[in-house]
Amino acid sequence: MRPCTGGHPGGHPGAYTVLAVEGRLDVRTAADARARLHQAVDGGAGDLVLDLVGLEFWDATGLGVIMGTHRRAGRLGRRLVLRSVPAQLQRLLVATRLHRILAVEGVVAEPLGATLSGAVGPSLAVQ
Repeated sequence: MRPCTGGHPGGHPGAYTVLAVEGRLDVRTAADARARLHQAVDGGAGDLVLDLVGLEFWDATGLGVIMGTHRRAGRLGRRLVLRSVPAQLQRLLVATRLHRILAVEGVVAEPLGATLSGAVGPSLAVQ
């Protein structure tokens, strides 16, 4: 995985890496997602931004992967930022009070009558 940096290059303040998380983030995909997220945290500088606009399904295990990545980033002096959070996940973050711990940029509104598909994933892509 090749990080895409923004802001000031070379790890200076303002540098960040964006990863798009698509499909599922659940018990079936957690191990692969965790490994890729830890690799991104360990190999980059600045904020790690997870773009969740393509996230279609998650469970408690997936939420645990996000929290573990948040803790790992903090230990390395980095910050995990959730971007384009699906409205349903945002409600879960508020209900569990995790919105007070995690940095969140933007919530995606749910279209009326929206359903979640059974997509296979997760797909983590550097943007």
